[in-house]
Amino acid sequence: MLTEAGQQYLEHGSQPLEQPRGVNTAPTPRAEIQSPDVAKIENSGTEAAPPLPVQRTRPLPRKKAKTVTEQLLEELAESGGRIVKREASGRETEKWPIRVAAARRSGKIPVTKELHAGWCNDGYEIRLVDTPAWRLAVLPPVPVPARLTTPHPVVKALQTHPQPMALTKAVQGRAFRLIHALLTATQKLGYASAFGTAESAPAPHRRRNGPPHFTITAQGQRCDFLILQEQDRTEHIPTKKELADAEKHSWVRIPRYDTSPSERLRICVGGGLRHRAGEWADMAGCPLEDQLAEIVQEVGLRGEAAERKRLADLEAAREKRLQWEAAMRRAKIDFAEAARVQHLEAQERAWRRATGLAEYIGALRLHAQTLATGPERDGAEAWIAWAADHVEHLKPAQRNAPPTRDSRTARQRPTAVPAQVEPLRSRLLGPADCHRAYPWREGRARASQRPALLPTAEKGAAQSRIAICSEESSSMPDDSSGTDGGVRQTCVTSVKSASRYRP
Repeated sequence: MLTEAGQQYLEHGSQPLEQPRGVNTAPTPRAEIQSPDVAKIENSGTEAAPPLPVQRTRPLPRKKAKTVTEQLLEELAESGGRIVKREASGRETEKWPIRVAAARRSGKIPVTKELHAGWCNDGYEIRLVDTPAWRLAVLPPVPVPARLTTPHPVVKALQTHPQPMALTKAVQGRAFRLIHALLTATQKLGYASAFGTAESAPAPHRRRNGPPHFTITAQGQRCDFLILQEQDRTEHIPTKKELADAEKHSWVRIPRYDTSPSERLRICVGGGLRHRAGEWADMAGCPLEDQLAEIVQEVGLRGEAAERKRLADLEAAREKRLQWEAAMRRAKIDFAEAARVQHLEAQERAWRRATGLAEYIGALRLHAQTLATGPERDGAEAWIAWAADHVEHLKPAQRNAPPTRDSRTARQRPTAVPAQVEPLRSRLLGPADCHRAYPWREGRARASQRPALLPTAEKGAAQSRIAICSEESSSMPDDSSGTDGGVRQTCVTSVKSASRYRP
């Protein structure tokens, strides 16, 4: 049935104006409302054509809006599998962990992909990575015996306790069968097991530090196992005494719930790098018997991760040792070069000094020639002779010559830079010499007990001086009051002071 408003819209393209209240709004007879064409036909006396049927058009279907999960997956696909969310407002950024958790539960993530997320320095990082092969592997079930005829040695050790693992009698048999099946499956793979303790497990917030009930070692990685009994929680009904005590004392608190041991069990695994999970418990439709295969796989995965880490540490130690050896070689070369430079600069300074003294001695000779023959000239020539001999010993070529026993004034000098150089601490600081460069890090006791170091060249020079002074002192007369006795006493003192540098 076509209403008056609909007829008005078809003829004029607009809705009729609303009339105020109190005005008669009864529909006008249809004969009174005529279109111009109908009026012309009536006036002409011809029969009017039947009205055309009204065609109603269906509205276009709205485009379905994309969910947050779909938008997130599309954004990850466009960015190569990694995005970092850092919104202008902190509240908007805090919503992304909830959105990622919802995306994981949505079931729209492909089976071969995993969604990883976490906070980083730039914001909240979200990555879409490939699912590892061990998660897609089909695990063979672990058979659990219906009755223990020959239990595992670890199970036997647990059974000797009056109340093993603080479990009730109702669940002890099942717990032993689960442990026996788990240990038997891991033993077939070559893993070692050992008994821990039969005492009760610590509180939930201290389980990581509690002693394990038994351990399984795979490729050097020990996994600690705890068997726990779940607790059922029911609403607590306060007694009359509790109500009276709470009304009398303000510090009395009535518990809200009561706990009672249930028949559900929980297995906690600690130690190593976690892959699947750290705890497995009885769930509706998935008991622990069906989850033993995952626990066996978890032990193997943690062992493989420990082995990879061990090999990586060995490789890192080898690279560090090679770098240290290369650094030592460079340091020795640099130190030897620096020693040569210092030796060359010392020779240049000695040469300049000797050259200046030689010019001065030449001037003295010229002055001595002007003196008259006599004691004064003889004294001047003697002084010039001694000075010339002293200058000859100051020259670098003479200073590097080997010492002679006949000349007590000759000094021993190294003919070349030593091949093995020990004092490299000024050229190189590394793990081996850090305690020598910074002795306070090891404590004052060890620093004070460390013997003084002496370079090889100085050790050899000191030993040579000791030997020369010893022989010369033995050939000197016993009279210590004269000059020879004083020299002998000086040599003996040098021997005593240099003896501490002997290796």
